[in-house]
Amino acid sequence: MGTLVMAEGGQFVPPGADSFVLPPIVGGITKPMVLVAISAVLIAAYFVVSTRNLKVVPTKNQFAAEFLYGFSRDSIARDQIGAKDFRPFVPLIFALFTFVLVNNIFGIVPFLQFPTMSKIGFPVALMLVVYVVFHGAGFRRHGFLGYFKHVMFPPGVPKGIYVILAPIEFLQKFVAQPLALAIRVFAAMFAGHLMLLVFILGGEYLLLEASAGFKPVSIVAFAFAIALTFVEALIQVLQAYIFALLTANFIGAALSEGH
Repeated sequence: MGTLVMAEGGQFVPPGADSFVLPPIVGGITKPMVLVAISAVLIAAYFVVSTRNLKVVPTKNQFAAEFLYGFSRDSIARDQIGAKDFRPFVPLIFALFTFVLVNNIFGIVPFLQFPTMSKIGFPVALMLVVYVVFHGAGFRRHGFLGYFKHVMFPPGVPKGIYVILAPIEFLQKFVAQPLALAIRVFAAMFAGHLMLLVFILGGEYLLLEASAGFKPVSIVAFAFAIALTFVEALIQVLQAYIFALLTANFIGAALSEGH
């Protein structure tokens, strides 16, 4: 990204990809690893505590827990997989939605301030779980050869077109779609966090290191950082929803009788 030189105060080096390479805390354990472990504990503890003593008139925590579960079950799993087949997959969809959501939100939580999904290894690991589940569901439903036929040879297409269409469909279902699932959330979290770093660190530099003429500009930089924080929060929620939604969509497509 290059460097930005001010009139005084030396040199400002904008944050880049190296800002996401964090040193180990102890041994080989890094901050993203710790955050992932914390997220799992927080999610489990929250839902255990919130649903321990269920009431007819729910408390705020019970209401939030029931809302998240109901949203994952009805608005994602049922809608995308279908009323006949969705139930076995609700725990997975619910777990993915809440797990990605919490790890994304870490990016704007004070003192934590790192979206763990901005490390590509974590989205890829989740993608591999999804990959096994939705293809496994397809193989169980259609059989080994039947599933490949289901994926590669959609009905109603002239047979000569299959020469071109079948490899494209195979690559789309077995390579492109799963990779896009991981890359989408990774890219959104990486880019959003990088933009926040640029405005925050740039504002700090302008305020503390730049010449007097540039110091008022730091107010603009910090204002943009605050505004972007709210935008980033919205994107973090949307990316968790999209990840769960696409997972359910892939499962539904694998189980469907048509293409």
